Amino acid sequence: MPGDAVVTFYSGGCDNRHRTLEDLWSWSDERLEAVHDYIQWMFPTVRPSGVNPLAPLVTRDTVAAFDTNPALRTRLRRSLARMLAFYGLRQVAASGGADRIEIDPVRFPDRAANWLHPGNHNHLRLTRIMESLSALGLPAEARALQRCLLEDVCEGPGPQRVTRGTMEFWRRVSFTIAP
Repeated sequence: MPGDAVVTFYSGGCDNRHRTLEDLWSWSDERLEAVHDYIQWMFPTVRPSGVNPLAPLVTRDTVAAFDTNPALRTRLRRSLARMLAFYGLRQVAASGGADRIEIDPVRFPDRAANWLHPGNHNHLRLTRIMESLSALGLPAEARALQRCLLEDVCEGPGPQRVTRGTMEFWRRVSFTIAP
């Protein structure tokens, strides 16, 4: 879609700070943690960001472009894979066709120490990721992430690492495609 900032960005263009999606994929975990205005470009939603008012929004035209262009969805899946690694999670092929998102036993302990404690801003990022995946035509991946967060992460051993409010946000993520 000409003029659609999300489609332009996902097609190889730049965000408002002249960064490409490839740039973001190559960032270290430390940089992904420290910078706060990229996630709205990597995972846009239908709702404006309170943190980044210059972030693009998903529109009907955006949804239509992602629906008809498999390359855009492939790039969105790569963004998901990068952020899953950031959180110490991974996507694996499951029997029956649907991929599963689960804890990566190698990376999770170190990565969870960074984000898995009550009130961490990454919990909002994870909500955004689920909403974006769903809006842009990947509701199965959004559901897989939701399942992992609620069942594997929140119900895991140890002290409560996510607030009840965050768990409710994650439970209520809508998996509708149209904005």
